[in-house]
Amino acid sequence: MDSPKKPDPIRRFETACRQRGIPVTVQRRRILEAILDRTDHPTSDQVYASVKKVLPDVSRTTVYRVLEMLTDLGLLTKACTPGAATRVDPRTARHHHLVCLRCDRLIDVEDAAVDHRIRPPDLRQQAFVIEDYSIYFTGLCAACQEAEKASRPSKRPKRPSARKAQSPTRRAPRS
Repeated sequence: MDSPKKPDPIRRFETACRQRGIPVTVQRRRILEAILDRTDHPTSDQVYASVKKVLPDVSRTTVYRVLEMLTDLGLLTKACTPGAATRVDPRTARHHHLVCLRCDRLIDVEDAAVDHRIRPPDLRQQAFVIEDYSIYFTGLCAACQEAEKASRPSKRPKRPSARKAQSPTRRAPRS
């Protein structure tokens, strides 16, 4: 009887570990599984909180080390934006991100047109070889735009109050 087919990322994880002599442990597998279906680019602390529900004895240090190992194995990437916590991304193929300046939300953008328009600079003089790139577009996500609209005062003209409707008081002429 055939065993159920394992998801491709899990097979890649097992293969990568075995090739490097890294034991495939329950903790490592659960940490990877906690990330695979997420699209919210969790922080290490969010991954830790998620894994802690399934493995109550897991330590924060273990989660951090396993995330580093998974990144080194090419099974995760890091998404870093200034002023925000580093996040992990299970999508390792080139893609770009929208970054909300208000809530720090990261949203994946996959648009071939962006990749076709970008020509990496010639950096031979700097002796630098570009291996990959990712573009971060900053702005406000839909939820933050709605919150901003809701917090703005209404633009309807205010009705004059009874006191303001009275004629202004006259000043005595200067002599």
